[in-house]
Amino acid sequence: MAVRIRVLALALVLAAGVTACAGNSPSGQPAMGDTRFIAGDGKMVLFPAAERKAAPAVQGQTLDGAAVSLAGHKGKVVVLNFWASWCPPCVAEAPTLKEVAAKTKGDGVEFLGVAFKDDKAAALAFERNHTPGYPSLHDQPGRIALAFQGTVPPAALPSTLIIDRQGRIAARALGAIKYADLLDAITKVGDEKR
Repeated sequence: MAVRIRVLALALVLAAGVTACAGNSPSGQPAMGDTRFIAGDGKMVLFPAAERKAAPAVQGQTLDGAAVSLAGHKGKVVVLNFWASWCPPCVAEAPTLKEVAAKTKGDGVEFLGVAFKDDKAAALAFERNHTPGYPSLHDQPGRIALAFQGTVPPAALPSTLIIDRQGRIAARALGAIKYADLLDAITKVGDEKR
């Protein structure tokens, strides 16, 4: 029962969208562990390696029914994007994610979407229209987002997390990400020594 209440609370916070409260950190991003929603500006914040927190276990079924997990990408840089078909900034950033995913695939970077609190049919239609080139987990209940509580939560839609090769959260952007910012952050995390 407590888990259901927490999932519902997180879903309401993320779905609130524009009725957000602002964070207190100088970058406009909340500190690690802060689970309040913030209006995202799309800026990517890179976390120093010594301060990174391990990403939680992320697993589930993709929109097309395949099983996938974050652990299955161990040793690779993973871009985890939380989106919803009903979210206008998610629609706006879709071409950017598709382009960067295609550009970095040869470097071993993996992209994984998380369709958050979305009707499966609507999410599948979104994928057909935008053909991202990478799978998305269907997270209608919001459990994947909730798993990040206590680390670096995706506190807006869209939210993008970059997971380093050691499975730690290396960077986060809240709001629609820009091409150059995403590519730069992926390059920096990818260039880190193992």
